[in-house]
Amino acid sequence: GRRTARPDVKRGATPGLDRRSAERFRRGQLAVEARLDLHGMTQTQAHRTLVRFVEDSAAAGRRTLLVITGKGGRGAEDWSGVLRDAVPRWLSTPPLANQVLQIAPAKPRDGGMGAFYVRLRRSRS
Repeated sequence: GRRTARPDVKRGATPGLDRRSAERFRRGQLAVEARLDLHGMTQTQAHRTLVRFVEDSAAAGRRTLLVITGKGGRGAEDWSGVLRDAVPRWLSTPPLANQVLQIAPAKPRDGGMGAFYVRLRRSRS
């Protein structure tokens, strides 16, 4: 099958995004067009909500999103630590991988380690 380039969270590899835009994205300098807070959701709820959010955002032509997971570490009923690990994986695997261009940890003002910036590909419509 055809292989699609996956966004690399760690290195910030960004095929299809010029270096200046990629750098501004990583620095949190691109305006966030939509935000999603996954606090308090189970993994199943969060995954479903994230898929719908990304698909709706792509359909609406939005490119820069903020996904808030929370930092985790407040007891057994707190899912945010699990979500913080799961969200980048979900964003870089189907069904979302082909819509996501880049993922980066948010700056402190946008949630820091408990949040991610997500840059979507330009829609082909």
